[in-house]
Amino acid sequence: EPRVTCTIPAESAEGFEVLTLEGLSDEERVLFSDSFVASGAVQCGFCTPGMLMTAVSLLDENPSPSEEEVRCAISGNLCRCTGYQHIVEAVLSVAEKR
Repeated sequence: EPRVTCTIPAESAEGFEVLTLEGLSDEERVLFSDSFVASGAVQCGFCTPGMLMTAVSLLDENPSPSEEEVRCAISGNLCRCTGYQHIVEAVLSVAEKR
């Protein structure tokens, strides 16, 4: 389940499995990064890791989400550069390709 890790002390993660971008398979990283770049969903990069991991969690749970479900899933992540439409398009693109 995605968490906003910048607000969680590291010691509170003890005993839990923590998955980051580096823990994804090479194939998954390429699929997500290619889709985000092609959709124009990457600019400054500040929000990208959180958006990607939130998208991974969503698509693992719901392989064919609606646009509204994607928007709801990423609502806890802030993006000041792209607006959310490009990110939603990228997540939906990954869902189609998975």
